[in-house]
Formats: sequence, C-alpha cells, structure tokens
Amino acid sequence: MTERAKVLWRVAAMVFTTVNLVGLGMAAAAGEEMHSALHVVLSLAGAAAVWSLGRRHAHVDTARAELAEARLEQLQQSIDAVALEVERIGEAQRFHAKLQSEQGETTR
Repeated sequence: MTERAKVLWRVAAMVFTTVNLVGLGMAAAAGEEMHSALHVVLSLAGAAAVWSLGRRHAHVDTARAELAEARLEQLQQSIDAVALEVERIGEAQRFHAKLQSEQGETTR
C-alpha cells in the first residue's frame, strides 16, 4: 500500500470514529440504549483501526530512521578515513619540506 493510501485510510478511520462518537451522543440523548451500545462498539472499532494504521506508519518511520542512521554512520566513517589520509599527506609534505631544508643547509 502506498503512503498516500495509508494516510487516506487513516483519515477515513478517524472520520468513521468521529461520526460514531457523535451518533453515540445523539442516541444517548434520545435514551436509546441499544443504539448507544452499537455506536460504542463502532467507535471502539474505529479507534482500533486508527491506532493500527498509525502504528504501521510509525513502523515505516522507524525503518526509515534506521536506514538514515546507517547512512550517517557510513558517511562518518568515510569522513574519518578522508581526514586520516589528509593528515598523512600533510605529514609527508612536512617531512619532504624538512628534508629539502636540511639538504639546502648542507649544500651551503
């Protein structure tokens, strides 16, 4: 199911639950006990659907967060490797400059 379909089903479940809660109030005001009980059951079913659809959405978000975390970890390792190589290059340049200065002093 696509992300848009999940959102639409969740909105539909919210509307269903809201309509049944309003119906519960109207049936209770009219003194219709069986009618009120039916709306209680339907409201609970709608709330369970909203919860279930929301939980699935949270699971997808968790999976995306884990993937993003893995990518960030890989990026950090790559940056650390590049930094180490740059430091090695800098040390090699300093060593080379030191050798050149020593050779210049000895030739004078």
